[in-house]
Amino acid sequence: MLSSPIRTLSRQNPIFASSPAASLLRAPSQSFPSSLGLSPIVSRSPHHPSRSLNSPPLSLSSLSPNSLRFDRAMASNSDSPQSIYDFTVKDARGKDVDLGIYKGKVLMIVNVASQCGLTNSNYTELTQLYQKYKDQGLEILAFPCNQFGSQEPGNNEQIVEFACTRFKAEYPIFDKVEVNGKEAAPIYKFLKSSKGGLFGDGIKWNFTKFLVNKEGKVVERYAPTTSPLSIEVREMPLSPAIKHS
Repeated sequence: MLSSPIRTLSRQNPIFASSPAASLLRAPSQSFPSSLGLSPIVSRSPHHPSRSLNSPPLSLSSLSPNSLRFDRAMASNSDSPQSIYDFTVKDARGKDVDLGIYKGKVLMIVNVASQCGLTNSNYTELTQLYQKYKDQGLEILAFPCNQFGSQEPGNNEQIVEFACTRFKAEYPIFDKVEVNGKEAAPIYKFLKSSKGGLFGDGIKWNFTKFLVNKEGKVVERYAPTTSPLSIEVREMPLSPAIKHS
């Protein structure tokens, strides 16, 4: 289910050497010289409950409020989305967020829950991972979901308050969604179709994680029990031997 560990970075090629994910994450020579191989972010806004991303709203109004929406006009003359950037989702305050704002970033997309046995370990490590790599181009996108044991029963405001107060989460937390079944959010249909799990495409539990490269393509999927910091070891190591001028 997991990809083999990616080899240590080299000074000549600051992109992971020998995995399928590595080739997709390869950046052009003018990229920001970080171990993630990403371009620098010109500006970013802290993701707090009182602040939202100022993305333009879509004209699509026929979809249900619980459904995440994507702009078909962005899909390069195709009815199917081509990347994560083809989607617009709702943030925790109900504002539209065009995921195209994350172009050039590595994304970790995870379905979160506040009352799960995996909550403490995952939220703690997600915060640690984000603090370490946020300035090098990593963004974590958290989507609350109540489909697994009804372990995310609160409303959006309660969920954000829990994550930001108890776990110091600074990454964006979006509107609560469904990830399985006919009411599954379109973005999760895309994620699952891009990377199936060991026993089928369906999300098995809270804290399933998808890694998306800077081109908006899903390159890896991790089980709920996979710790975020173990993903750091496999996919995003910062070797002490590598120094950037």
